[in-house]
Amino acid sequence: MTDVPPRAVPHRHAGIDFSVSATVLESLDANKLADFYEALLGWTRIYEEPGWVMLRPPNGGPGLSFNTDALYRPPTWPARGPHQQMQAHMDFLVSDLPMAVEHALATGARLADHQPQDDVRVLLDPAGHPFCFFVEAG
Repeated sequence: MTDVPPRAVPHRHAGIDFSVSATVLESLDANKLADFYEALLGWTRIYEEPGWVMLRPPNGGPGLSFNTDALYRPPTWPARGPHQQMQAHMDFLVSDLPMAVEHALATGARLADHQPQDDVRVLLDPAGHPFCFFVEAG
């Protein structure tokens, strides 16, 4: 592993320090999904063990972690009937929407069939988790 980037600055509330450490994504293969996000975002792999991988942005802050779950089922987006529904998704602010989409597709993402907004692109990672790219308005 490489040098560990700093964690997010905690916020003190009710006498307790709180900070978001990571968002955790389940998949059938934690390493494969971590490889995708490592290539997509250029983040640093700071820890791994069988079935668990942690990434963090090089400049610090909350990271992404990946857990292997043999019973994982990809979410359905948009939601349909009795299928596994999306429980959460990530929004990434990008500087160039078309370039970010092209990069994501080259690293293994797929464009979602349903695109609800002209200025946002919904993509699916290799495990089927939806994520969005958007640019700042104005």
